[in-house]
Amino acid sequence: MISYVECTARERLAQVLDPGTFHEWLPPSARVTSPHLAQLGVPSAFDDGVAIGRATLDGHPIFVAAQEGEFMGGGVGEVHGAKLVGLLQRALRERPKAVLLLAESGGVRLHEANAGLIAVSEVMRAVLDVRAAGIPVIVLIGGANGCFGGMGIVARCADHIVMSDVGRLAMSGPEVIEASHGVEEFDSRDRALVWRTTGGKHRWLTGDCDALVEDDVSAFRRAAIAALQAAQAVTLQSLETEHALLTERLRPLDDNGDQAIALWRRLGVADAARVPEMDVAETRTLGVNA
Repeated sequence: MISYVECTARERLAQVLDPGTFHEWLPPSARVTSPHLAQLGVPSAFDDGVAIGRATLDGHPIFVAAQEGEFMGGGVGEVHGAKLVGLLQRALRERPKAVLLLAESGGVRLHEANAGLIAVSEVMRAVLDVRAAGIPVIVLIGGANGCFGGMGIVARCADHIVMSDVGRLAMSGPEVIEASHGVEEFDSRDRALVWRTTGGKHRWLTGDCDALVEDDVSAFRRAAIAALQAAQAVTLQSLETEHALLTERLRPLDDNGDQAIALWRRLGVADAARVPEMDVAETRTLGVNA
């Protein structure tokens, strides 16, 4: 067992994809770096924190991108975003079996705020264009930085999301919420609270991810292959089901206690208070996707 969370972006690519099949576009040797970071005196990375290219998965040709959480938390800047957009636009021309995104990002880089925001919007548009062309987009989330901000929205624009129980997915990160609304609203130091509101188990129980796996690279590989084989076209019925889930979630909770547990209870989890203690296998028997 190899921990997914402890791997770098390229180590994940080597383990998830078919061995020796990854061909990188704009690798570090090309030295395509951010035009903004140097002006601010911030160190750059020669791949700008994301590896993109083509490979095969279970013998099928795919396009793939992996964000490097160790570089600026996987934050999206102008070049980082442009590489993702270019990958997706090339997918429209060459039509691989799927596009696979190994996401690990805290969102947009504050150093490149405007450029990063524009880049994320272009990535979202490109993801939807790829899906409309009948090419599934599969997202894997299990890195230490989670998938937040603009990349959290990108993930929810995809066809299929795979998460580990240590992965996290949300729009705003705990520290951002605390800074904006105070510790009374969200205590970012309460790790149990963080995981039961943004973690993989919570996202599985609420239907925001399609597969919940252990923190194991081979488990992510198996789930990605399963998603590839089960890919289906977007239908009006699937969209209506998604909208119904979101509408239900907006209803106020009557429980004055822990809101995450109250939501799980509403979703039909009988022993909701025990969910944090459950292992992944037991959690998979519960929730919307069970």
